[in-house]
Amino acid sequence: MTYDLKITNGSIIDGSGRERFAGDIGIRDGKIIDVGTCNGNARHTINADGAVVTPGFTDIHTHYDGQASWDGPLAPSSLHGVTTCVLGNCGVGFAPVRKTDHERLIQLMEGVEDIPGTALSEGLTWKWETFPEYMQALDNLPHSIDFCAQVPHDALRVYVMGERALAEEVANEDDIKAMRDHVRQALEAGALGFSTGRTDNHRTSLGQPTPASEAASRELAGIAEAFHGLNHGVLQAVSDFDMGRGPEPFDAEFDVLLAMVKNSGGHPLSISTMQRDQAPGQWQRIIERAEQANREGINIRLQVAARAIGVMLGLNATFHPFMGFPSYKRISQLPLAERVARMRDPEFKRQLLTEKSEPVSGDGSAIPPLADLLLAQIDMLAMRMYNLGEQPNYEPSPETCIYQKAQLAGCTVLEAIYDELLADDGSALIYFPLYNYGKLNLDDVHQMLTHPLALPGLSDGGAHVGTICDASFPTFLLTHWGRDRKKGRIPLEKLVKMQAFDTARYIGLTDRGSIAPGQRADINIIDHKNLRLGAPAMHADLPAGGKRLLQDAHGYVATLVNGEVIALNGRLTDARPGRLVRLGRS
Repeated sequence: MTYDLKITNGSIIDGSGRERFAGDIGIRDGKIIDVGTCNGNARHTINADGAVVTPGFTDIHTHYDGQASWDGPLAPSSLHGVTTCVLGNCGVGFAPVRKTDHERLIQLMEGVEDIPGTALSEGLTWKWETFPEYMQALDNLPHSIDFCAQVPHDALRVYVMGERALAEEVANEDDIKAMRDHVRQALEAGALGFSTGRTDNHRTSLGQPTPASEAASRELAGIAEAFHGLNHGVLQAVSDFDMGRGPEPFDAEFDVLLAMVKNSGGHPLSISTMQRDQAPGQWQRIIERAEQANREGINIRLQVAARAIGVMLGLNATFHPFMGFPSYKRISQLPLAERVARMRDPEFKRQLLTEKSEPVSGDGSAIPPLADLLLAQIDMLAMRMYNLGEQPNYEPSPETCIYQKAQLAGCTVLEAIYDELLADDGSALIYFPLYNYGKLNLDDVHQMLTHPLALPGLSDGGAHVGTICDASFPTFLLTHWGRDRKKGRIPLEKLVKMQAFDTARYIGLTDRGSIAPGQRADINIIDHKNLRLGAPAMHADLPAGGKRLLQDAHGYVATLVNGEVIALNGRLTDARPGRLVRLGRS
């Protein structure tokens, strides 16, 4: 046989950005051998007639750091065309770590990324201390897709500084040297890079600041020296840029990140970039400074989201507006069906709506401050709350918001929200876009996505499991931006290049991201005309019965990793060809 597998009759979008073309693909030993005319015989054939055939997608912003230690499928990313993902973003992760700090890192991840602490406590194997040991422990478990690992600043700081890291103490020269040495050791073992989180929005489950959130420029610049002399390695950062405090604090914070890049010897940095109401023009200033840096030969890229960044409100979700009401608190531990039955009682509803909410966030609580702020501005914020429904609409018309529904029904906003949450036997979700939706549309997102420095990211796959399911970003890019949006539609060829070729090349992977002879056979076969997202639904399938939102995609005919079919018609197979990718290795 000439080929192990042949994909025939497909419309090939090869990741280069050029127009699609008809042809076949011949695969042998996990590699693409021929593209176009493939006359040889094959052990297996997939007929891709009517479908587009693309390279697999590389998701550069996920948080499967814990999940990867117990879970092979790495869903939901593996159900949305992702064949390679990057762990360890935003400075949070689980290595390096001492035995005495296991619970601290769990509290950190639970608070920052909304992953149930009970699930992490039961699921994490902790078969490591150093970062190279962590990478090896993950690679010992076969996975559906490939993954790369970054060294997270918070875990690193706790490992080196202990209690002093948690107290936000300034790192001394010995601390910085130790952190630099650990990063160098990890990079030489094949780690992808280093990430840091510098935002007040990130808190531990006890409400404490994250260890590295206020790290001095000297610390970041000193750690970055670990990259000297290496031909691989990237940096990743999320920052508030002192949100809304004016140009001088913004520029000072940007200069901190710039110094880190310069001290690394010029390794690339990607910055989380989004529109936020507290500083509505900040994203444009980030773009301006990134453009300036690139003109000076400094490689800074913009990680941008495919849509608004928000939360799902629901009775089964992490939070909703009624969590702090005394009447609800008395039934909050009941099973969903019993809670719904009580809430449908007119007397219960009447009583609850006469009450005032008690605080649910703050010190000692994993609930974000948004849960309390919500009620203070509920009428205004309800103007950007929408029923998500069975066919999710992530750019809904303002006329369909909860506020307008309340006006038409002649009731208060809280009454309208109460009724919406009881729909679908209490499983209904209210979509509440927070960032990237200041104009009540995605026009700003379009401007970010089409910027030359943009990289699609911020999906947070594996994180915020009770509030979002943005691991579906790759599918949303193909459907909303590549097919359905009337204004500002983006060519499918460009979208494929962005999330397959551009992301892979940015992180230093040259063996994937395009359909060409010699490339890995990481491939998607997609019925693009019928591709659609299902509604997010809560599943109690994490360790210790932890719950998470999962979202199906309909229209992926097949996804291949290293030439093996890991998903067929939207369902994962038993194939587990995915492995840790060690950068800097042949």
